[in-house]
Amino acid sequence: MRYFLKRIGFYVLTAWAAITINFFIPRLIPGDPVQSLITKARGMLSADAVQSLYVLFGLDKSDSLLTQYLKYWGQLFRGDLGISFTFFPSEVGEVIGQSLPWTLALVGITTVIGFFIGTALGTLAGWRRGSWIDALIPVTTFLSSIPYFWLGLIAIVLLTGPDSFFPASGGFDTGVVPGWDWDFIGSALQHGLLPAITILISSMSGWILSMRNMMVTVASEDYVTVAHAKGLSDARVMVKYAARNALLPNVSGFALSLGFIVGGTLLVEIVFSYPGVGFQLFQAVGTKDYPLMQGIFLIITLSVLAANFVADLAYMLLDPRTRREG
Repeated sequence: MRYFLKRIGFYVLTAWAAITINFFIPRLIPGDPVQSLITKARGMLSADAVQSLYVLFGLDKSDSLLTQYLKYWGQLFRGDLGISFTFFPSEVGEVIGQSLPWTLALVGITTVIGFFIGTALGTLAGWRRGSWIDALIPVTTFLSSIPYFWLGLIAIVLLTGPDSFFPASGGFDTGVVPGWDWDFIGSALQHGLLPAITILISSMSGWILSMRNMMVTVASEDYVTVAHAKGLSDARVMVKYAARNALLPNVSGFALSLGFIVGGTLLVEIVFSYPGVGFQLFQAVGTKDYPLMQGIFLIITLSVLAANFVADLAYMLLDPRTRREG
């Protein structure tokens, strides 16, 4: 119980620090986004209207930085992430809500599939060293070292074209109205297939390599030797004894991957012009959109913390030593 309470305290403190940094860092970026918004309006705004914009975006120069910080916390407690500069007058929550499902569908599914397939293949490769599966390790090592976006660029060059099944960009065909019908779903799956394959290949290779190395280490432990001496089947020893212990480091990595799903795979979404959170973040940085950047960073931070908390719970189930006091 003490371990559990310590972890909760750690996550609360980390969330406060992350939200504080999230508030101050965008304000250190040179430039004035409100003035950029005024420029777009061709200066046809009165002085009172300009002042109203500063107040609306929480950048009132008459308030000190500390006052802005306290107001920011008040907005968060009300669930108000502010109004986006880039998509004015849309609220940040609305903008993120439109792009988040795309990222969760693309990166979330590929991350989970890549973890399970990679872990299973890595378990077999480490347990049956010298087999044909183990011979694939040099290939997976090479693939894991290639960034997602490079695989994406290569895939676009080789697999897309006028007569190709794979679209080169976008989330769905032009002219298709988003909705829960087969035209939209089929178009979205077709556009998401190629970026999903590039993410899956790269991420799966990393899971294979890490799990294989841990299985090689664990296979020489005494408890594995004892399990063999008891006459247990090879498959049971591999799964119940070796893989269960070798899996622990991968659980932490998988938790971090789940947390960063929300942030999307920034460069892949840019390469494929995919309408996810990562692409929205890229646009927000380019336009110095403080509220949108803060909203996306906040969602990513809370997702990573929640995923790590789930990983701690998984550790408690997989490793009894974490449940003991002292």
